[in-house]
Amino acid sequence: MTEPFGTDEKQTVREEIHVSGSQLVDKVKELLHQGNIRRLVIRHAGTDILELPLTVAAVGAVFMPALAALGALGALIADCSIVVERLESVAAGDTPADGAAQ
Repeated sequence: MTEPFGTDEKQTVREEIHVSGSQLVDKVKELLHQGNIRRLVIRHAGTDILELPLTVAAVGAVFMPALAALGALGALIADCSIVVERLESVAAGDTPADGAAQ
């Protein structure tokens, strides 16, 4: 039996990925192609350096200048982290694991 449309809820999930400066642009491009990203935050030494709010429709040519800036930024810093915020579906009745949603 199928469930009625709209019973799934969305939860925000955050993931932190550590990368070296030279890998920054490639990893961001990879994340952008996934398509379910709401926001990307680039951090270095605990400080937010760049925050990119994303929507599926806006990803593309609009963010090419930001990717160029990331390339320059990656050349200047040795290591950084990318905080990925995405929406994931949770079926009705399922409870997220402790700490999974923030």
